[in-house]
Amino acid sequence: MAKYGTVIWVMILAAFAAFLVLPSTHNLFVSATSSHPYIMGFIKFAILSTMGEFLATRIVLKRWQMVPGMLPKMLIWGVLGVLIVMMFSVYADGVSGAINKGLLWTGGVDGGFTAKLFKALYISAIMNLTFAPAFMAAHRITDTWIDARYSVNQKGDPGKGISISQAISVIDWSGFFKFVVGKTIPLFWIPAHTITFLLPDTYKVIFAASLSIVLGLILSFAKMRTD
Repeated sequence: MAKYGTVIWVMILAAFAAFLVLPSTHNLFVSATSSHPYIMGFIKFAILSTMGEFLATRIVLKRWQMVPGMLPKMLIWGVLGVLIVMMFSVYADGVSGAINKGLLWTGGVDGGFTAKLFKALYISAIMNLTFAPAFMAAHRITDTWIDARYSVNQKGDPGKGISISQAISVIDWSGFFKFVVGKTIPLFWIPAHTITFLLPDTYKVIFAASLSIVLGLILSFAKMRTD
């Protein structure tokens, strides 16, 4: 893994990018996402967010190595991807309803770019300030629990594992809220998702897919820097 990690990582990313760019597979991707949003959300986040975890490990440890508990972590990422697909729709429709009732100001020009910008910003800000902290905290808990179960000690023996309550107690919540919530949400996620909700549905899917890598990278890097 250490010797060919960069090549493997880049090849997987290139294959995914080619699948999105080539007309025949691009159309298949868009069609599958429209017809089976939950399944595609699961696959997308399971693969790309895990790639972000591998990249975070490479950056922090200066070498490629297997992520402990990779398969259960991919399962968790997939489930979280399904939730994100649902939340995108819930928050977008909720903001549209509030705008239609005059509860949110959009610049006073219906259908113009200013109105679209305000709508995208509202969706992104409300989603990231409410759902995102709970989502990221849940991931931190499950990630800590999986690491304790699948990591090995210096003798090479597998970990004994911990309970969910023990996982919650050992997490550096101060560092989590200072960095993940206090910095990445306002400085990255709100602007990034504002762009996401400005794009047409076809490109929104592709852009959201690319952010999955960044999501796995940020959450994994934040965990390793505070552990």
